[in-house]
Amino acid sequence: MKIIVTSIFVEDQDKALTFYTETLGFVKKHDVPTGDFRWIALVSPENPEGTELILEPINHPAAKEYQQKIHASGIPATMFGVEDVHKEYERLSKLGVKFFMEPTNAGEVTIAVFDDTCGNLIQIAHNNNPVK
Repeated sequence: MKIIVTSIFVEDQDKALTFYTETLGFVKKHDVPTGDFRWIALVSPENPEGTELILEPINHPAAKEYQQKIHASGIPATMFGVEDVHKEYERLSKLGVKFFMEPTNAGEVTIAVFDDTCGNLIQIAHNNNPVK
């Protein structure tokens, strides 16, 4: 069994698509109309056949409440792996991304947390002891 799709609730699909592709660097794999919304799937440019990230419209009241409460509590909605959190922090900061946690050593990983402009906190991490 493997994870093939995961989703993140977003307040505005167009705004999220721009942020996740132009700022974070994900690649759009699918963008299919589904009534009032779209099925937008993104992938990592390093693994175009890998796990897809769905930009899920937040039209259900329970989803909106969930998103607001975890954001207010400082809990990231998801985590993305990067090669170097410090370099990614510098790159994203120069693009105007607002960080809630600067790069922080957390034992085996270094993490940072930023706002995705679409209602979510996102954590990035790299392994401090990569297997070579």
